[in-house]
Amino acid sequence: MIKNSDLTVGELAARSGVAVSAVHYYEAQGLISGWRTAANHRRYDRAMLRRIAVIKVAQSVGLSLSEIRQALSDFPAEAKLSAKDWRRISKGWRDVIDERIRLLTLLKEQLDGCIGCGCLSLGKCPLYNPDDQLGQKGPGARRWIE
Repeated sequence: MIKNSDLTVGELAARSGVAVSAVHYYEAQGLISGWRTAANHRRYDRAMLRRIAVIKVAQSVGLSLSEIRQALSDFPAEAKLSAKDWRRISKGWRDVIDERIRLLTLLKEQLDGCIGCGCLSLGKCPLYNPDDQLGQKGPGARRWIE
């Protein structure tokens, strides 16, 4: 049954500040949910506005959709997230964000010493390969931040 408060995909996109394609993608990824009317039109409960706001905030601090999906998986896709839910979700992200801040701070501090060097030595560069972590993993292509 369609309620006056239900939103079309275009309305949800406009109200949440994302593209229609993003709404479709979020739904395909299980981050939000909607349903089809008898006329086969997509409709969304207004609660999806808050879920999209959570997604956008999480993305703005560098969290991946995978990390966001994992946090939201504790709640049914159609659940109306409350302020208490947000505190629970965001608390789980604090350690991840703190670790990223620590890594970025370390990179920032080491960046000044690297200006003009241009070496990016695989064995010595503290930015590209701190403490030769890549070499400890054996030969071949490696990435420091995985």
